[in-house]
Amino acid sequence: MMRIFLKPSAFKKGERGQAMIMIVFSIIGLIGAAALAIDGGNAYVDRRRAESAASATALTGAVTRIEGGDWRSAALATAAANGYDNNGITNTVELNTPPTSDPYSGDPEYIEVIITSYVDTYFGPVIGVPQVINRVKAISQSKPAVLGEMFDGYALVSLAPHSRCDRNQSFWIHEEATVSLEGGGIFINSDNKDCAFIQFGSGSVRINDESPFTVVGGAQVQKPKLITPFPMQTGAIPISYPPAFQMPKVSCGAKIATADELTGTITSGSWGSEDFPPEGIHTLESGNYCLDGDFVLDGGERLTGSNVVFYLKHGGIKISGNAEVQISAPRGGPLKGLLIYLPIKNKSILSLNGDGDSNFTGTILAPGADVRLNGMSSNEGFRSQIVGYTIEVDGQSNIIIKYKDDQNYDAFKMPEVILVQ
Repeated sequence: MMRIFLKPSAFKKGERGQAMIMIVFSIIGLIGAAALAIDGGNAYVDRRRAESAASATALTGAVTRIEGGDWRSAALATAAANGYDNNGITNTVELNTPPTSDPYSGDPEYIEVIITSYVDTYFGPVIGVPQVINRVKAISQSKPAVLGEMFDGYALVSLAPHSRCDRNQSFWIHEEATVSLEGGGIFINSDNKDCAFIQFGSGSVRINDESPFTVVGGAQVQKPKLITPFPMQTGAIPISYPPAFQMPKVSCGAKIATADELTGTITSGSWGSEDFPPEGIHTLESGNYCLDGDFVLDGGERLTGSNVVFYLKHGGIKISGNAEVQISAPRGGPLKGLLIYLPIKNKSILSLNGDGDSNFTGTILAPGADVRLNGMSSNEGFRSQIVGYTIEVDGQSNIIIKYKDDQNYDAFKMPEVILVQ
């Protein structure tokens, strides 16, 4: 084997200089790659951490403001707990309400958090980048509690988020019953894509104004001509369940309802587990009636009362079609417009009926119960917003529902905190 040996003198001086330059540039390139890998990675991690901190800070500020606390101090404490203490050297935390940038500028419901973080580099100074600056922003919205119509003024509301077609239907109208609505539409919350609303037989719905007929899921309609408007709106956004508003606070205190059979009158107050009203009673004094048992009115019986509220802790309601019922809610006070209330844990049945002279005025709120409208031939009908977990309509009569906000109960919608950006 032939070997060739070159003496160092065989390289020219210029070539040795070029090699040195290439080595230097290679080292600089390696340092640049290290800077990109290490310093870039550190900057990326810091940015993600700053984004999380800004979001948490914005939410803390919004929640604390709704609760009436010192939201700026609470927000800064949250930022510090997440590594950004607003020291002016390594980071700054800026709080603005209203925000300084569109589209939320000028709106005091929004809180803007801007975190600026200064990240020193290890290898960056070699290539002229001694520091990386991260600037992140988060915006939260705090909606205070607002008193207003429940469920956007829908007159007939079924709240069940899920349902079936063969049983536990969310809204089912059948036989020859007709629901005739004015002043408010229908909202069905079930997400069943096939039969959230079911029309069968000659059951019909007539919305006599521009109020909407809205269904979250789908509809199963046997006779489309019996539904107005048709087609109804399907695929709507659902309502949260339980509903996001403050439920009524109905109390009877220590007062006990007392019946006077001679006059046929009963005073307001608490009533035990026996059926209400007691035999021979046909007139209600104004006030709250807190019932542990059922509210039952048989055919031929009569019950009248104004400025009354029925609070059924456990029982249900069964009113016959031949009974005369004329009851109305308070016209003022904290329970203004509330006629019948079942707390959400009460899953009883409300069978609402009456003869041709019957009328109900005020909200019927039963978010956990099954509401059954069994026909009422009265021209007055319900001047009510009727809310149930499920709703079934049957019978032979035209059921009139005329909704007016000033005759019904307004609730405080729960305050909301939303991270919008």
